[in-house]
Amino acid sequence: MLTTRRARTLTRTAIATLALATTAAIAPAAQAKPDSPTSPPTTGACAFTPLDDQTYSTWVGLPPDPKNAQTKGNASVVLKTNHGDIPVVLDKAGAPCTVASFLYLTRQKYYDGTDCHRLTAYHTTPSALSVLQCGDPLGSGWGDPGYWFKDELTTAHALPNWPGFADGSRKNYTRGLLAMANGGPDTNGSQFFLVYADSRLRPDYTVFGEVTEAGMAVLDKIADAGVAPGDEGYPEDGAPAMATTIERAKRTGGL
Repeated sequence: MLTTRRARTLTRTAIATLALATTAAIAPAAQAKPDSPTSPPTTGACAFTPLDDQTYSTWVGLPPDPKNAQTKGNASVVLKTNHGDIPVVLDKAGAPCTVASFLYLTRQKYYDGTDCHRLTAYHTTPSALSVLQCGDPLGSGWGDPGYWFKDELTTAHALPNWPGFADGSRKNYTRGLLAMANGGPDTNGSQFFLVYADSRLRPDYTVFGEVTEAGMAVLDKIADAGVAPGDEGYPEDGAPAMATTIERAKRTGGL
């Protein structure tokens, strides 16, 4: 079950099997002055589109959108958390619009001071889902940047099939991947997840980078602490027991 509204009503079973949901609502944007919450979509390759419902949005403008997608090279960003640095390498070739949005939000300090609000710990097949979800300025799973953009799923479809799914309907989002959370098709915003153990998912989540070995050591430390007791989905799904804040996101290199 994947919602396209912001109310997060996923059952534990649905979350375990498929859902890495954000809660963005999408509707055509009204005409207004450029780069306002009611401006039209950008006209470049990515068509960044303001959300009609800005109730839970933290608006920092729309990313630059060149006519042709920027697909050459990689970019490096470090997520400086209260538990150590998590460097990530972004794949422009596989997901140019996603990378463009992520880098823009990083430049705007959008991620600075935000909490990673969700840790999943479904380690038993078939409900394998082991991720840390971050990128929500509200720290609740509801927040978004006030715009959406389309999925880029070529890299997701190229992932290995999960055992028993030769048709590719379930993929192995392998340890170390960086991917976008969403609330359904073409609802990408700011929320993303870091995979700390192989996870079974539909190929519906844009893969746009990898966590470095040094970053995985920090991610493992957070994951090993588990889910905070008392959360509704405890012990498999909820806020991380080791409360995790991205104190600063900073670009460190790349084209």
